[in-house]
Amino acid sequence: MIDSAGIRMAQGAAIACERIEGVNDNMSQSHYHDYYELYYLEGGERFHVIQDELHHVEAGQYVIFAPFVMHYSYGAKDVPFKRIVLYFKPDQILYPSLLAELKESSGVYKADKKESFYIHQYLCSLLAEENSGSPYLIEGGSDSRKNYMQSMLNVLMLTTTRKESLPSQAAKLSVVSGVINYIHQNYDTNITLESLSKMFFTSQYHLCREFKRFTNRTLVEYINVTRIMNAQRKIMETKKSFTEISQESGFSSLTHFNRVFKSIVGTTPSEYRKNYPKEAIEKLHETQP
Repeated sequence: MIDSAGIRMAQGAAIACERIEGVNDNMSQSHYHDYYELYYLEGGERFHVIQDELHHVEAGQYVIFAPFVMHYSYGAKDVPFKRIVLYFKPDQILYPSLLAELKESSGVYKADKKESFYIHQYLCSLLAEENSGSPYLIEGGSDSRKNYMQSMLNVLMLTTTRKESLPSQAAKLSVVSGVINYIHQNYDTNITLESLSKMFFTSQYHLCREFKRFTNRTLVEYINVTRIMNAQRKIMETKKSFTEISQESGFSSLTHFNRVFKSIVGTTPSEYRKNYPKEAIEKLHETQP
């Protein structure tokens, strides 16, 4: 499945929306991004893994992913599905209080029939506007269309954040769940396969096999991605030096940090900070306690 909306975001769009229908279209491995995602399931059913939890999502439900939250989705064999995905950068949210709430919003949501109808209509309106012309949300596009999309987005997110998430829908991923949770809580420490296998009372071989089966990543890959994910957040949300960030992210040296960062993100830490819009960083600082 080609993520055209994701491509538009990579090209500089601030908001991107897309509808896709498919069957047996599954993500190869967990991933994250530095913008928000709202995933609305129009038809069928899907399974979403968010960090260390497995969620069963049905038509009419939607999922919100905050930036830097590991996730992936898949479906049962030969079960068709249809979804609308909406991506947007943090600086598109007009209200600091809403942005602060969205930071903690990752999860599965279910609205009642009437509210689900309105949420779906907002998404369809955003999709229709995006498909009506040129890629206006990239720098140099139409201000009126940008304003329309941004206004509609904020109304939509104000509506969705009023709903309760569905934690009861989540299931744990056996021993892998504990390992993933441990990595996210302790990524700044020295984590080894040997220490994890002892901590979770399993063999190193079994742990490696199960971890790769559920995440499609090796343990080392997942640890490095988690560390870099948190480093990106620190680069965006703080003014700390790269030496401080590398140490707080669990790297033994700045050289190693720079090498792993570039291999995962595609740019150096300094390039990443330089390329991220200054106004977006300032807006993120406004929401910090």
